[in-house]
Amino acid sequence: MKSFFVFIWEIAKIVIIALVIVLPIRSIVFQPFFVKGDSMTPNFENGDYLIVDEISYKIRDPQRGEVIVFKYPNDTSQRYIKRIIGLPGETVQVENGQIVVYNEEGGKILQESEYLSPSVFTPGDTRITLGENEYFVLGDNRAASSDSRRWGSLPKEDIIGRALLRAWPLAALAKIEVPEYSSGY
Repeated sequence: MKSFFVFIWEIAKIVIIALVIVLPIRSIVFQPFFVKGDSMTPNFENGDYLIVDEISYKIRDPQRGEVIVFKYPNDTSQRYIKRIIGLPGETVQVENGQIVVYNEEGGKILQESEYLSPSVFTPGDTRITLGENEYFVLGDNRAASSDSRRWGSLPKEDIIGRALLRAWPLAALAKIEVPEYSSGY
């Protein structure tokens, strides 16, 4: 009987140590996220399981092209996933299917061929000047995305983190890369 209690105590110690290690990592450093909906198709599908890096933006600012998970500004209990298009201090204009980003260097058409098909049309007629700590975000499925064209800029404090890794489905397991934009964007 004594060996049974020793066995139980050993199992309990392993579970406690695992929880002490795993819980802080899961709640402070990385967080799981399930993609719901089609707003990021074709790059992210409904049901994809992502690992979100919550620590990067504590030491650096979000960058154009990064896919982020954030609290929806109009209902912070909801979580959204979108791609950063505009950065603080820039003006983003969506018109005639094109996205033009204006900053101190002037305006440039955003070239998104690295992650979107050339046939993707960005509907809308929007012009937003971003303030300090504000971002302009779009879903990759432009026709089916509720994003900054509809509800405006995204405050930095609503950003949870950047999508780091697609863990499911296993066939699509991959690190999520940030696109390289031509012409400086």
